[in-house]
Amino acid sequence: MINFTEIANFIWSVADLLRGNFKQSEYGKVILPFTVLRRFDCVLAPSKEKILEMNKNLTVSNKAPIFKRITGHDYYNISRYDFEKLIDDSVAIETNLRDYINGFSDDVKEILDNFELGVVIERLKKANLLYLAVKKFAELDLTMDSVDNLEMGYMYEELIRRFSELSNETAGEHFTPREVIELMVDLLFEPDMDEMTKDGKVVTVFDPACGTGGMLSVAQNKMRDINNKITVIPFGQELNPETYATCKSDMILKGNTNSKIQLGNSFNQDGFRGEHYDYLLSNPPFGVSWKKVEKYVKDEAQREGFNGRFGAGTPRISDGSLLFLQHMISKMNDPQKGGSRIAIVFNGSPLFTGDAGSGESEIRRWIIKNDMLEAIVALPDQLFYNTGISTYIWIVTNRKTDRRRGKVRLVNGTHYFAKMRKSLGSKRNYLTDKNREDIVNLYSMYEAHEDYNDFDNKDFGYYKVTVERPEVDENGNLITDKKGNKKADTSLRDTENIPLKEDIEEYFKREILPHVPDAWIDESKTKTGYEIPFTRYFYEFTPLRSSEDIMTEIRELEDRIAKHLEEVFVE
Repeated sequence: MINFTEIANFIWSVADLLRGNFKQSEYGKVILPFTVLRRFDCVLAPSKEKILEMNKNLTVSNKAPIFKRITGHDYYNISRYDFEKLIDDSVAIETNLRDYINGFSDDVKEILDNFELGVVIERLKKANLLYLAVKKFAELDLTMDSVDNLEMGYMYEELIRRFSELSNETAGEHFTPREVIELMVDLLFEPDMDEMTKDGKVVTVFDPACGTGGMLSVAQNKMRDINNKITVIPFGQELNPETYATCKSDMILKGNTNSKIQLGNSFNQDGFRGEHYDYLLSNPPFGVSWKKVEKYVKDEAQREGFNGRFGAGTPRISDGSLLFLQHMISKMNDPQKGGSRIAIVFNGSPLFTGDAGSGESEIRRWIIKNDMLEAIVALPDQLFYNTGISTYIWIVTNRKTDRRRGKVRLVNGTHYFAKMRKSLGSKRNYLTDKNREDIVNLYSMYEAHEDYNDFDNKDFGYYKVTVERPEVDENGNLITDKKGNKKADTSLRDTENIPLKEDIEEYFKREILPHVPDAWIDESKTKTGYEIPFTRYFYEFTPLRSSEDIMTEIRELEDRIAKHLEEVFVE
């Protein structure tokens, strides 16, 4: 059997044909759909003649079920052409290729339409490359005997990875580094390893921003490694048509006949309304505006409240990250039916953005008060292709184990990484297998360690109180209203954040009155907020350099400069 990496290398060589007529970032637009085409062509070859015969002789209106039964797959092709026949006529290659594509079943045609294969064919024709491309792929043996579904999936993933890395400017839009996904999956499954070994286990996995399907694939592969008899059903939704086509074709190529991948915006075109899943994981886009769906989201929030997806609140328009998390929470199984676990990647913003009473704070408050936040893992920076900022994995669940109830574990994984020999865009660091193992141990261990802390849910809450001071005249006398009550001087108004575990009055007497004895709290303005100041808990103090060290360095610099000047003047 041919090694799938060898086949990937052969397919990759098609890029040599495209160089000069296509940008590097566009190679995948040609190679991915043609790989899909050739795989379908090879798989359908044994039943081709019978399909053509049945299509000619059958009189029933709905032939699709019969064709699928003949091929043994959920797809078929009724065109008289295949790759071998296409390369017999170089003159009519475009017409014949389009006839071949139109002969596929609707689900395959939808994938190819979203790849915009028609546009690609036109560009290849204008560059006089269409026949050469078809001829190149016709040399490729992608029959089931040479490459089974699992190997085909691995090979396709390898092509996706290469194209993503080749196009640094767009990689981060739809590609999460594989080692980050593997860490997410390890954290997600860690408490359930024993459960997954059971015979007949059926598991559903969902990603509402699935991109090319990397997270779904890694989760599926991981579960099959644990139990090769487990049935994993992937579900995903993707906004970008081409990326959606890549994901859906990957699922078909792997033989995932139960998978369901939907095209559309998860917020206003929920392709899985009312459905629930065992595991949910995602890397939604960082800091992306949800202005286009604002009306829909806010109308749903107002109309359905907590019976819908966004009852806890809506974040600022400029960042929809916490909308994705609420969307995923709404799709968790009922705890009485086994519950669910979520792993989601965020930047730092969802941890602390938004004052008390804001949408972000209210969402955090709802998640934490309902004891759904289990852990947050800080990742090393410079792991992603299009950003070097700090990122975090949130683990959210409605079925915490006894040891974690009422608690949140913060894991500082920022030191666990290795340097890449060559940068890929903003990606300069990566996680080794040992790094991942160490971080998962921090998440699960009982022993004390400097790189994790366990907190009570209440530790992240605070009262935001408004402290007033009286208004006085130029002589220092109190100014009162008609009822004789003190008037507040708005120019002296201040606020104070008081931890939820503190008594407000005791805190006020201890921390405020000694400094401003005439102050009081306006209780009507008190709000409750929630934030997770992650870096504060793991702050590492770096001592300032001594003045002696600085002066020594300055003198050494002066000596070197003087020496260089002396050499210049001597010459």
